[in-house]
Amino acid sequence: MFGLSTVEIVAALFGAASVYLSARQHIASWPTALVNVLLYVAVFRGARLYADMSLQFVYAALSIYGWYEWKYGGAGRTVLPVSRTPARLWPVLAALGVGAAALLAHLFGTYTDAANPALDSSLTAASLVAQWMMTRKLVENWLIWIAADVVYVPLYLSKHLYPTAVLYAVFLGLAVKGYVDWRRDLRGREALQGAGG
Repeated sequence: MFGLSTVEIVAALFGAASVYLSARQHIASWPTALVNVLLYVAVFRGARLYADMSLQFVYAALSIYGWYEWKYGGAGRTVLPVSRTPARLWPVLAALGVGAAALLAHLFGTYTDAANPALDSSLTAASLVAQWMMTRKLVENWLIWIAADVVYVPLYLSKHLYPTAVLYAVFLGLAVKGYVDWRRDLRGREALQGAGG
């Protein structure tokens, strides 16, 4: 019913588990993310959302990178702590995001039968930026995810990807929780450093 597929449902469940674990800064978020993204390759291919499909391969690579960084990316190869995005990095991330969105929109709009190539490509670029920021535990990654999820939900509803739309609504709630929790963790650490300094 409603065109639901077992693959989409299982992918959605792994995705929800991964984001929940990310919000809790649990290392198991990365292997669950790997399963999620590989299953979504098939889901998005069937929906002709090729930018989203391609994004899953990048997510797979970023999941492996994030897994390593969260475990060993801190000082002296220790656990990576939550931090703020340096001001000098924002223009670079914005330029990369806009450039990737424009390039993907052109490619998918010109050479494929992609549905919503401009919107799909813009969301893809924003998601890539947010995912890279998450691998570095930059707290503002959650703000980008919140903005993207607000748009993703109606997009997936319009494609009749109902479990995925529900998943992204859950992602939206988890992104808000992730931002609140990570910011609290960061402020606590900064307060301790200030008291120690």
